[in-house]
Amino acid sequence: MKRVGFIGIGTIGMPMAKNIVRGGYDVTVFDLASARIAEMRELGAKGAGSIAEAVKGQDIVITMLPDAPDVEGAALGAGGILESIRRDAIYIDLSTIDPATTRRVGERFAARGVRMIDSPVTRSVEQAITGNLALLIGGDVAVFEEVRPLLACMADTMTHCGPLGNGSAMKLVNNFMSAGIVSLMSEAMAMGVKAGLTLELMIDASSKTGTRNFMLQEFLPSRAFAGNFKAGFFSRLSLKDQRLALSMAEAGGVEAPVGRTVYGLLEQTAAKYPTDDFCSLVRIREEQAGIQLRLKGK
Repeated sequence: MKRVGFIGIGTIGMPMAKNIVRGGYDVTVFDLASARIAEMRELGAKGAGSIAEAVKGQDIVITMLPDAPDVEGAALGAGGILESIRRDAIYIDLSTIDPATTRRVGERFAARGVRMIDSPVTRSVEQAITGNLALLIGGDVAVFEEVRPLLACMADTMTHCGPLGNGSAMKLVNNFMSAGIVSLMSEAMAMGVKAGLTLELMIDASSKTGTRNFMLQEFLPSRAFAGNFKAGFFSRLSLKDQRLALSMAEAGGVEAPVGRTVYGLLEQTAAKYPTDDFCSLVRIREEQAGIQLRLKGK
């Protein structure tokens, strides 16, 4: 299975598609931005003028799109994937969307004899470039194993989460936790600085207790606490994921008062810093507290 159609070559999708080309696959790309298609052509990919052209004759079709309506439109809409995909092909959605949409799309593809897995992406743009992403996979294990060599071009960590839609569910849970932890760490660090503690002390002390966590010990020191807000994950996309996670919680009858508060913080962050990293949550707290949370020398 060497022929791949890749739809959606944005910030993360572009380096992923490039790594598939480098893996020896025959890749045809489509995106609304023609400059991105031109860049992929320089690497040896083919460019398509439409979704239908990108899909026709491919063994595997991949989408990496911003939101659930984008995936549903590209997959099921007029001129979309379902109209042109081969009956025995495999469809992989790398997008972060809600599991209900994933399963609804999957049912339509299954009725046509097309197998589907969802495989949302975690980690950063830098790791997308190096091919060291982590994938959260939902769908039939046999289908996952069939496309594992292709996925290995993009990721060094793959977790099978269960049936179709479970990859999407796990991604929303993961991002729900990430935004909540960064929000809480922002408040805690601002509180401590106001009380006379240093960031260095609080990070070190936490590393020796049960509050040790990746966001405080590694992520924030390399990002917000160093004054680096360059997007690895847009704040507006973090807001979208929080919305989807809250909808998933509501559908399951789970109250999420903390998550709703974090959603409000992300609304403020995305309104002011939409294309900066979601760790700009720290800036909102800095501005409210009248301080800067920076490590010495940063």
